[in-house]
Order: sequence, then structure tokens, then C-alpha cells
Amino acid sequence: MAESYINPSAENIAALRELDLDGPVVMLNLLRFRPDGGAAQYERYAAAATPFLAKASATLRYLGDGMATVIGPDHWDEILLVEYPNVQAFFDMTSDPGYPSDLRAEGLLDSRLYCTQQRRAS
Repeated sequence: MAESYINPSAENIAALRELDLDGPVVMLNLLRFRPDGGAAQYERYAAAATPFLAKASATLRYLGDGMATVIGPDHWDEILLVEYPNVQAFFDMTSDPGYPSDLRAEGLLDSRLYCTQQRRAS
């Protein structure tokens, strides 16, 4: 099996902190659940994380099931787009001591998290 990723590395967090991001960011979440109840565990995480998202003024922009892979070999069970007012709001949320990152990890077999920002017209 290929390497899986559940939590960000210190290097990835440091690289994200170094970016000069001004304004809203959208996090693209690609999720693959554990076959033994991972989807249900992730739902428990989502419920527990909702107050933290609200406190961060984050907005769930899209939630969908991965239906088919059109290009590439990867299949993801669920795809989310979550918008934050700025990257610091994301850091504040995930660094809160009460944030339920352990529940998230327990439900996942693999994941990817991409920080994106809308291009500004030139």
C-alpha cells in the first residue's frame, strides 16, 4: 500500500505559515475512510468540530462523495471545501487545545489537505 497521510507534518505547517496569504483561503480536503466504521467516526469528528469552525468563521462550501476517478488512480471517499476568512483562522482553530483532531485521525485511512486561494483579477 502507498504511504498514507493523516496529520500535517511540521515542515508542511512551517511552509504554509511562510506564505504571504492575504484574505480568504479555501481548504480542499480529500478523505479516505477506514473500512471498519471510519465514515461514522469521521461524522463524530465533524459534529465535534462544528463549534470550532463557527468560532473560526469558517464556511463549508462543498461536501460531496467521491463517485469515480476520471484521471489518475486515486479514489477518495469524500471531498470537502472549507473557506476560512484567512489562514490564521485555520491555524487558530486547529491549535485550540480542545480541537478534536484525534477523532478525525481515528476515522481516516488517508487524506490530503490543500490550502488554496482564489486568483485575483489582474
